[in-house]
Amino acid sequence: MANMSLTKVPMPEQDPNVRNKNFEEVATGYTAEMAIEEATRCLNCKNKPCVSGCPVGVQIPEFIALVAEGKFLEAAAKIKETSALPAVCGRVCPQESQCECKCVRAIKGEAVGIGRLERFVADYAMAHDTAEIVKPEPNGHKVAVVGAGPAGLTCAGDLARKGYAVTVFEALHTAGGVLMYGIPEFRLPKAIVQKEIDNLKALGVEFVLNFVVGRSETIDDLFADGYEAIFVGSGAGLPTFMHVPGENYNGVYSANEYLTRVNLMKAYKEDAATPILRAKRVAVVGGGNVAMDAARSAKRMGAEEVYIVYRRGEAELPARLEEIHHAKEEGIVFKFLTAPVEVLGDPDTYLVTGMKCQQMELGEPDASGRRRPVPIEGSEFVLDLDAVIVAIGTSPNPLIRSTTPGLETNKRGCIVADDEHGITSKDGVFAGGDAVTGAATVILAMGAGKRAAAAMDEYVQNKNK
Repeated sequence: MANMSLTKVPMPEQDPNVRNKNFEEVATGYTAEMAIEEATRCLNCKNKPCVSGCPVGVQIPEFIALVAEGKFLEAAAKIKETSALPAVCGRVCPQESQCECKCVRAIKGEAVGIGRLERFVADYAMAHDTAEIVKPEPNGHKVAVVGAGPAGLTCAGDLARKGYAVTVFEALHTAGGVLMYGIPEFRLPKAIVQKEIDNLKALGVEFVLNFVVGRSETIDDLFADGYEAIFVGSGAGLPTFMHVPGENYNGVYSANEYLTRVNLMKAYKEDAATPILRAKRVAVVGGGNVAMDAARSAKRMGAEEVYIVYRRGEAELPARLEEIHHAKEEGIVFKFLTAPVEVLGDPDTYLVTGMKCQQMELGEPDASGRRRPVPIEGSEFVLDLDAVIVAIGTSPNPLIRSTTPGLETNKRGCIVADDEHGITSKDGVFAGGDAVTGAATVILAMGAGKRAAAAMDEYVQNKNK
């Protein structure tokens, strides 16, 4: 009989005043008993509306039914039929705006905790599944993937399972892309990402690190090396800045740099090799998930005061509700309807001393459909600071587009690719993820990698008929 509770089984978490001083995972995860209890809230609807909200098409009612029966390994296998990174998705997917928002239980009460159950199942399988990964029989064809982020990893995994010899070329010294350098340890432990990468290696995927496509070799060079099709999933790692006076003072970071130093280079450890300013008063400019990650990281790095400075209101924040909630619990102060005007600094030391801000009010909607922030005359004030982190967006690095003749890009610098298949203007080149859409979510990038893998397989097979 279905559990008709209107609320989800609560997720155990660290106390906010404890976790904001460490980098251990905030949510500690369901127990088996909790997972079974939550799974029985699923009505197993015949038309499966939740599945239509999943970019990679996880068979949600089927895996949840297996959880309800205590068949956790079977549930993990069901998820893995369509999702390459379930332990990652269970933690960082915006389920509330995808699968869970379509859940029938959400009409009266809370949706089934699909993400929480996916996380539990994936973690259980990592701890208990002893089955060896079987490397598929080679099909005699080789393909390349540029970028080892979520889009590239998904594409590589799907093609490897079809027997392709897959080589992933990654610019950094570690595979994982934004999963490694962008998302903090307290949201996504890096050991989990590494385990998923190790699984791909067991399938036969080869990773070539410290390899910058466009410098080490171009896309055309890779074709000359014998790769029959190439997927570009190089992400959007080029930060956008505010273009206000004083932005060059020491203590102003892009969120990308700050998070990379903290996450990938472990700046939070006492013996870390990377330098980072352990600021006491920090403002993070922006309102997305990256802004939340940067603010919460700064708090853990020892900051006594951390502000989120956002030019619209709370209702317009693009970050996940869960991340906003956690940030507030951890003592992050939100300055809504506030826009930076100038970064202030000491002209002798060139260090940040504050930021001049201006109050805003919301006017008519702009092109994005959100009400445009309008400055209020005479409302300027100063925040005393010693660091500013800019988290207002990113765009693709221009290197690949500038070194690949025939590859069409748009005015934002994103590669133009067909949504359904990832087909680009250059024969044999496919693309997906943030390199095409600009900064978006992990699961959308995974969906793009999955669709491109299917299209690449069809392309190679047709070419060799």
